[in-house]
Amino acid sequence: MNAFARRGACPALSAPMQTGDGLLARLNTVAGSLPPNALIGLCESALRNGSGVIEVTARGSVQIRGLTPSSARALAREADMLEIDVRTGVPVETGPLAGIDAEEIADPRPLANEIRAAIEKAGLGARLGPKVSVVVDGGGRLPMDAVLADVRLVAVRSGDAVTWFLSIGGTAASAQPLGIVPKAEACAATVAILEAVAVLGREARARDLVDPHNIVGGIALSGLPTPDGSQLRPTGAPVSVFPLADGTCALGVALPFGSMHAENIIALAQGATSLGVTEIRPAPSRALLFPGMSAAACATLRQTAAALGFVTHANDPRLSIVACPGAPACASGRIATRALAECIAADHAGLLDSSFTLHVSGCAKGCAHPSPAALTLVGHDEGTGIALDATARSPAASYKVASDAQAGIASIASLARQSRRSGETVAACLARLGAAAITTAFMQG
Repeated sequence: MNAFARRGACPALSAPMQTGDGLLARLNTVAGSLPPNALIGLCESALRNGSGVIEVTARGSVQIRGLTPSSARALAREADMLEIDVRTGVPVETGPLAGIDAEEIADPRPLANEIRAAIEKAGLGARLGPKVSVVVDGGGRLPMDAVLADVRLVAVRSGDAVTWFLSIGGTAASAQPLGIVPKAEACAATVAILEAVAVLGREARARDLVDPHNIVGGIALSGLPTPDGSQLRPTGAPVSVFPLADGTCALGVALPFGSMHAENIIALAQGATSLGVTEIRPAPSRALLFPGMSAAACATLRQTAAALGFVTHANDPRLSIVACPGAPACASGRIATRALAECIAADHAGLLDSSFTLHVSGCAKGCAHPSPAALTLVGHDEGTGIALDATARSPAASYKVASDAQAGIASIASLARQSRRSGETVAACLARLGAAAITTAFMQG
């Protein structure tokens, strides 16, 4: 099986992956950002060599769609000519405002660099599976809590010192906590865990470790951090204006459902350049960040972004929907997910009050949102299935399949409108109504 087709492979720039609309290439920059002219050049290359569709993923990776074997090689050459230094090996990820966030507990980049060097020295890249990753979170305004990771290090204050809260396997909510590790031993603890995962084989993940505490037993771990009001961490897409440590601001905008035509990104990058922006940072939750601006410049660029179709406000109903590329972009997709998602967002903003996530999946694999969602729509050959508090893989999503998903969602929206109590969120209303009533409404739509 070649690198294009191997299940579980990551579609790197040098080894793109076959999809329904051609090859897909993904890149992460070593710096975590791109100069505006480099992003413009990459988009122009995508227009020449691919479909012109650019995506930013849930992890903040940039993807180029619609490539052929020859045009993928041309894209890689042109990215090299643009001096885009692409990260390879085991992903060691930091937050999108790493090193510049005014509220950051610690700059995570030095520790992340130390871990990358140690992974390379140990030869772990060839021994670990392509999905194994590490998150180093400085504890600032834009946490990496929703990003899945095999090893997670989050900065915490211990008096005047900075230590790192270590957990493994999952998101911040689902990971197994191991304890607080001193700064000097955080890298060694990370490598020890990855070594143990490598021993289990290339299909293994940190969640498969039987006794992770024993693996780091030689490292002094203390108890877990005590939650308090100062440690409440924001969630959702980074769509806002964020204060930076140097007194400037960063504007965050999101790509609707993670996808945007290259020409629109070019126009936005050109607008940012005219306002003095020198770097653009792809961010988790399918966003782009533009640091180094005044508040007035942020307002100007936000207007430009809105006119180009980007998500510019945190209450935009599109932020409540996760939609994979679907048909025809993905060979596995059975429905046009993003067209359906756009219609739902436009017609039923009242249903999408940000209290829950609607997952629209082209097939039962559920790639765009592996975790359970309050409401999941799943494409099948005969129509669209529905499941509540489940993943796209749930058997429930194939039991009840409607031929008209738009009418089904309209019926659910009407039911929620009629049944919702004063002060009740839509999520609470749906939970109270129950799966049977909601499924019936969807099928009768």
